[in-house]
Amino acid sequence: MHSPTSRRTPGRLLRLSVFAASLVAVAALVSLVPPHTAAQKREPPDPDTIAARNKVEAELASVAVIDRKLMVPMSDGKRMATDVYRPRDTTKKYPTIFVRTPYNFNFWDVKLGAPRDMSTELEAVKRGYAYVVMNERGHFFSEGQYDILGAPLSDGSDAISWISKQPWSNGKVGTIGCSSTAEWQLAVAAMGNPAFTTMIPQGFGAGVGRVAPYFEQGNWYRGGAVQMLFIAWLYGEQNQLRPMFPANMSQQDLIKASKAFDLAAQLPYVDWSVALRHLPEMDIIKAVNGPNGIFADRMEVSTGGAMIKREPNDPAWYRGGLWHDDKPINIPGFWFMSWYDVSVGPNLAAYNYVRKTAKPEIANQQYAIIAPTLHCGYKRATENTYVGERSVGDARLDYNNLTYGWFDHFLKGEDNGVLSKMPKVRYYTMGINKWQSSETWPPAGAQPVEYYLTSGGSANSAAGDGRLTTAPPPQDKPDRFVYDPANPVPSYGGNVCCTGNAVSGGAFDQRRMEARHDILVYSSDALTEGVEVSGPIEVTLYVDSDAKDTDFTAKLVDVYPDGTAYNLDETIQRMRYREGFDRPPVWMEREKVYKVTLSPMNTSNFFDRGHRIRLEISSSNFPRFDRNLNTGGKNYDEAKGVTAHNGVHHSIAHPSKMSLTVVRP
Repeated sequence: MHSPTSRRTPGRLLRLSVFAASLVAVAALVSLVPPHTAAQKREPPDPDTIAARNKVEAELASVAVIDRKLMVPMSDGKRMATDVYRPRDTTKKYPTIFVRTPYNFNFWDVKLGAPRDMSTELEAVKRGYAYVVMNERGHFFSEGQYDILGAPLSDGSDAISWISKQPWSNGKVGTIGCSSTAEWQLAVAAMGNPAFTTMIPQGFGAGVGRVAPYFEQGNWYRGGAVQMLFIAWLYGEQNQLRPMFPANMSQQDLIKASKAFDLAAQLPYVDWSVALRHLPEMDIIKAVNGPNGIFADRMEVSTGGAMIKREPNDPAWYRGGLWHDDKPINIPGFWFMSWYDVSVGPNLAAYNYVRKTAKPEIANQQYAIIAPTLHCGYKRATENTYVGERSVGDARLDYNNLTYGWFDHFLKGEDNGVLSKMPKVRYYTMGINKWQSSETWPPAGAQPVEYYLTSGGSANSAAGDGRLTTAPPPQDKPDRFVYDPANPVPSYGGNVCCTGNAVSGGAFDQRRMEARHDILVYSSDALTEGVEVSGPIEVTLYVDSDAKDTDFTAKLVDVYPDGTAYNLDETIQRMRYREGFDRPPVWMEREKVYKVTLSPMNTSNFFDRGHRIRLEISSSNFPRFDRNLNTGGKNYDEAKGVTAHNGVHHSIAHPSKMSLTVVRP
């Protein structure tokens, strides 16, 4: 909700008693829903779920010392809500698995009226670990102002130091988690806290700021275009004005209050497929009556908020919790990624950077798994895993034993041979649908293979004459299309997360999209032998436009013999940043041809015999990426765009091409 008109201080916390907090929550609910639904209604509880949850909670209580709703002070005095679970045998000291998250970990499921599923905590304790979970600053019971990744950066190190000094701690802390529960780990690891022993970051791309060749500032950009997933995500996260309990409330009363209030925001449902179309872009959250916060508003946090107003190299990106490639990491890491995640390219680049720059013995203790799933979907793989519409086979792994084997080695010092049993990189190749191993990424022996774009000047749609060939055409017959930001190419599947109902991630048959004339389609001949593409895919284009600024997009597609066309990865480049994201914007001039290389795509896919390799080129992929309004203005504060007439050139003089990383048998 917005702060009252009479008090405009952003992010001011409401210091309320339990009773007052409930009144505020009810008042907010009444103001946001029709009168007949305003009263709280509970569905009849599921007795089987309640019984199962109570059973796990009882077993946990029998084996663990449970210490909930501790308020752990940070270096600036703000306190973070923390739960601790540790083995009952107090004669020993224990290593700690630490989970820090912006998400709700309240031990009580308020809606169900029973404990939440505590099986993760139970397993950790039974395996001989202390398990500590903490809410990031500004979320739920934790104090302070929220900034993405839980800035200030010192919070993560403060928490690890606090854990290591507890009488039950053996001084070693390991971290694990996916998405926002992982993204903070890299920058904190680079701080060099001696107790931070190892990390298992999973789906961690939004924690990667700048790492060559990516300049995404935590997945905020791709090629200088805004990735719109954060608009939908921040709607439910930037809760700067929220109820809080009094600072002098006892731990026992906080535990009691937790059974009535988990402080989870209950915002109205938003149809993001419609809401993300709103212009100007900076007002999207405001237009759905969302809360003020770091997306568009100046806030009293280390980065200053107003994220949508920043340029890719704005100094604010370097004041928060992002990890950048000037920060050495020197702890062992077990890195988890997935092919249909929004962040696999920067993830792989970060992994390779640490292997290259860490101390030799630490560089040799970096391992990676790359699964064929959506964001954080590792454990949802089945015997017949589907990612979107495409079956990619049996993609299961025993993740629990893999991660506990890792922790046992590094936190307990067990000589369990876990490192000798694992390849440095375990990656899943779609198409042949199997796990493969390599000591490097890309796999050793992988070589670039170039395909050149060519046509008779009519590559528009899959019915056009666009082709991929092994040599550039001698003469230039450019392909032209109209990009109207009022009618952008819709995102259909893709490597995306967190956009609500706006985009469904994964592989989908692109033929319905390829009927559009604002998509240029270039296809190889049917392959006479299978080709494994495992590694980066780089697209270089020679383009022109009658607009001052515009975008160019690329999408890699695997075309089956029956015509089914599954997308593999996608990218974009905002032309104003074509000379570098850390340089001033440059504008286009009519009738001039510009060379531009897009941020690399990434995959591991086997294009079987009889398949075709396809590249789609356009100027929009919305709402995966925000629309360029083509004016040369700030874009985020504009309500109207102009139509761009764009061209792609291909010849010996203008060799537009795609470079694939091919692994030979």
